[in-house]
Amino acid sequence: MDNRSEVREFLTSRRARITPGQAGLPAAGQRRVPGLRRSEVAALAGMSVEYYAKLERGHLAGVSAGVLDALARALRLDDAERAHLLRLAHEADGSNAVLRRRRPRQPVARPGLQWMLDAVTTAPAIIGNDRSDLLAANHLGRALYCDVHAAADPTRPPNFARFTFLDGAARRFYPDWDLAADMTVANLRTAAGKDPHDKALHDLVGELSTRSDEFRLRWAAHNVRTHGSGVKHVRHPVVGELALAYESMDLRAEPGLSMTVYTAEPGSPTEDALRLLASWAATQEHAGRPHVERA
Repeated sequence: MDNRSEVREFLTSRRARITPGQAGLPAAGQRRVPGLRRSEVAALAGMSVEYYAKLERGHLAGVSAGVLDALARALRLDDAERAHLLRLAHEADGSNAVLRRRRPRQPVARPGLQWMLDAVTTAPAIIGNDRSDLLAANHLGRALYCDVHAAADPTRPPNFARFTFLDGAARRFYPDWDLAADMTVANLRTAAGKDPHDKALHDLVGELSTRSDEFRLRWAAHNVRTHGSGVKHVRHPVVGELALAYESMDLRAEPGLSMTVYTAEPGSPTEDALRLLASWAATQEHAGRPHVERA
């Protein structure tokens, strides 16, 4: 992805979402476009309009940490957006390349990672990468995401982004599909900032942009997020509604891979549903049918 275009579109999109009132400025005069003017961002960041315009054109190489911090404050960036801006700046001056490792062409999880997942016996656990590939799961993780597995091309790993935007079952699986779609795209946009030269990610974004108007609209918004913890709401085809607390942990030995474990509040209906899911998963695997039949 072209770094200057990414910088320009990211800064422009952040500027457009802030109203003068939110920035403590008077909303005087006719505005041809939404959000703040370049001159207003420059004033808030304590820099000249000419210098800010240069930054917004994508020229971040050599920009100091102090300038980036002032820009982040002026644009009211959250932690994920600040990190994204910093990665774009590092990419502009080439320092980001030092942190990247060559990735395998076909993503796989080492046997030891699968053993670790299998040791988690009472909660769904999965390993994924920045491209939203589902690389490995324990028995409950496979049962939880049986729809995602069923939708996958057998020649490549199941992928949450493809499932979300290209498979109709996703709108049943996610009770709030719009939120799930927003989060999926924000995760991919964050991944693109970490490694803008990831060809597999480029191919995935190109495929989804071509096949899904919903994806293309969200990709153009340039939203990013940090995927760490929260509550995921799903509607499983066998056990029904689940409200799963999740924690995601980066794997130190495998940059770009993370492990996510899903748990239920003790005594909750979701805890009972997970027990039912475990029983169903055991019967499916015993019968040699790891995935639920889909109409």
